[in-house]
Amino acid sequence: RDLQVYLKQRTHEELANDIITLFKRFDAVKDYYQLQLDETSVKAITDRYKAVIRQEFFPERGFGKANLSVARKAITDCRKLVTSHQEMADLMLYYVEMGVEFTRTYGDIDEPFYNSMENMYKRAAEFISQHNMRDQFEPRCQKIVRNTSGMGWGFHDGLNAIYDEYFEA
Repeated sequence: RDLQVYLKQRTHEELANDIITLFKRFDAVKDYYQLQLDETSVKAITDRYKAVIRQEFFPERGFGKANLSVARKAITDCRKLVTSHQEMADLMLYYVEMGVEFTRTYGDIDEPFYNSMENMYKRAAEFISQHNMRDQFEPRCQKIVRNTSGMGWGFHDGLNAIYDEYFEA
């Protein structure tokens, strides 16, 4: 309510200056307006969020920290901006793919790590199913399951069960 009062008191020029200031200071605002001005920029925006996820697992220098909360936040932040179902499904699967690659590179991790990967894989499978994109994403989902063969903590079995639930039925 206070915001509405404040905005009504501002002139058009003052509001425009406020938006320009927000645009310069906050990447999310910049992304929002980039999408408003150019709908084709959705791929560039999701690619930036992919870079955030990749950085957590495979930084340009040193070893990945696999800070899953940072990687999941990238997905949450992107979801607030991007309305493309294909791009969101792609981003969720990318998170799982990075987790699988991280495990293949550094060896078994731990149960919370695998639980996070399974949860995101399930969210992605549900999302793909809800939006009738099974044909488009099924090979990729199957590849994720294949790439986990032999991994610990029941990871492969968990992903396989999710795959069967959403793609084999």
